[in-house]
Amino acid sequence: MESENQRFMRSTQLLRSFWNVQKNLMRFVQKTAVENGLSVPQYSILMTIAPHKEMIQKSLGEKTFLPKSTLSQAVDGLVQAGWLNRQQVEGNRREMQLSLSEKGEIFIKTIQLQEDGVHQTFQSAVESLTERQCEELLKANLQIATYLEARATEQGEDTK
Repeated sequence: MESENQRFMRSTQLLRSFWNVQKNLMRFVQKTAVENGLSVPQYSILMTIAPHKEMIQKSLGEKTFLPKSTLSQAVDGLVQAGWLNRQQVEGNRREMQLSLSEKGEIFIKTIQLQEDGVHQTFQSAVESLTERQCEELLKANLQIATYLEARATEQGEDTK
């Protein structure tokens, strides 16, 4: 039977492991953003919108956890650069629809293919895992994320 101290040590070790991966990923995210003339919030916005091609600005803010002012400034820069299109939502002039421009889609593909960028570096790290390791890691991460989201919801936090 596992003692209380052993369980605490195991959870602490796993928490440190997640923190270490996140810290190292952010190092590559910052490097990739800077090398492409982006701020980290701008990079986060592009990578969040990319799979959907378009998104309401409010939803984008909920997904990225960026403060409204940071989000607005980052979106302004991306629109000025021609990577994002922005227009009012029909019937709701307070909502803004953001969509990737053709130039933005090409830019994202270029970023994702950069040899020393976060995408290629992470892909190489994943390729060092066996298929089984990858599947088990995904399963374990989903289980932990689902538990944490449920706890946050119980505590009245918005988990969108």
